[in-house]
Amino acid sequence: MTSGLNANMEEPVSPNVPEITQDLFQTMTTAVAPAQRHLESGILDRVIQGDCLAVLGKLPASSVDLIVTSPPYADNRKGVYNGIAPDRYVEWFLPIAGQLQRVLKPTGSFVLNIKERAVNGERHPYVLQLTLRLREQGWLWIEEYIWHKKNCYPGRWPNRFRDAWERCLHFSRQKRFRMYQDAVMVPMGNWKVSRLRNLSETDKVRDNSQALSGFGKRVANWVGRERAYPTNVLHMATECGNKNHSATFPVALPDWFIRLFTKPGDVVLDPFMGSGTSAVACVRARRHFIGVEISATYCQQAKERIRAEQRTLRDNGHGGR
Repeated sequence: MTSGLNANMEEPVSPNVPEITQDLFQTMTTAVAPAQRHLESGILDRVIQGDCLAVLGKLPASSVDLIVTSPPYADNRKGVYNGIAPDRYVEWFLPIAGQLQRVLKPTGSFVLNIKERAVNGERHPYVLQLTLRLREQGWLWIEEYIWHKKNCYPGRWPNRFRDAWERCLHFSRQKRFRMYQDAVMVPMGNWKVSRLRNLSETDKVRDNSQALSGFGKRVANWVGRERAYPTNVLHMATECGNKNHSATFPVALPDWFIRLFTKPGDVVLDPFMGSGTSAVACVRARRHFIGVEISATYCQQAKERIRAEQRTLRDNGHGGR
């Protein structure tokens, strides 16, 4: 790991606030030059209204650094996306995934936020089936992150408890991909005070697992450190500025993956942009974005949120990461 479109295109988000966009991205000119050579200048930092499969087919190959998205779940959001039956979900998504694979750089990553629904009293396996089919398509399934929704809505069901987590599946095109683990480190916590005070002789050497798993640890490595690498469980609440959209996708979720898999100036694609949450995360993190969304209403909401975020950064002295 190393650390024109025939779609119905929306206007860029920048015309109403040219000084904001120019200032926000002026320090990225050198960093994004390679990306701009592969992408038309009118595509970057833009929300495109259209069907994602049609729009993706117009994007250049190997042109984006990260894809992070939350597509419509099976049979959900029928009022906007017509709904996709669970039994049809895999065949619906695979052509989209093929285009995502084409536009992603070889060293890039694809993060898919998804959750299977219950059908006839049991969990439908379409997410598991999709994962296997994506591997057959040539994707590498690198990891499964869990988004723990700390404030999930209470309720009662006869045969299960309330959903408090969703999957964030990480795929890549190859084994060597860019990953910046230090960007998402977390505080060590109070445990280090007592645990690291008096080290045993075993703590000072590599202690291999007694289960013969091949894993081991050297506790002494963490003496004097203030931060540690996180787990693959992300504890985040569902509240966000996405009040008018049918899905609760907090800015913190795409932000975490954006920081983990990209650097400032990189290009992030969300083919199911919704009301612009991932684009807001990109603006905050000083990344470029390409958003695709079929709903004109959500496209307008996305542009408004992006402009508001740009104004906030300007008023705070461009206080992005």
